[in-house]
Amino acid sequence: MSVSGAQAAAFFREIATTRTVWWVRDDDGSPTPVSSSGQPAFPYWSSENRAQRAAQLWGPHFRAVSMPLDHWKDAALPDLAKDGFRVGINWSGQRLTGWDFTVGEVANRLSHSLDEPPHDSAE
Repeated sequence: MSVSGAQAAAFFREIATTRTVWWVRDDDGSPTPVSSSGQPAFPYWSSENRAQRAAQLWGPHFRAVSMPLDHWKDAALPDLAKDGFRVGINWSGQRLTGWDFTVGEVANRLSHSLDEPPHDSAE
């Protein structure tokens, strides 16, 4: 399994346990870089430590922020889908790289991690 694959697997396993998702922001919002797929992505992490490392790489004015898993699943992910963003998962390394997925793919992987029925995506 690749490093990105291992990071993605860890993401879903960890958030299913902690019921918390982490993201990075400053006073103006969150970075939404163009991902390896060529589309804008909103990155999330499965732990505070992972998000803090990303915040440090983006600059001193960024900070790690937590979000309850249910809010992420029910509010944040639908908003990302509506705005055409992909979801970055546990990006790591000096250039913060890793896998990104459509919102539907994330919802299905999350459902599997939580032992819920699959998400019916209109994507």
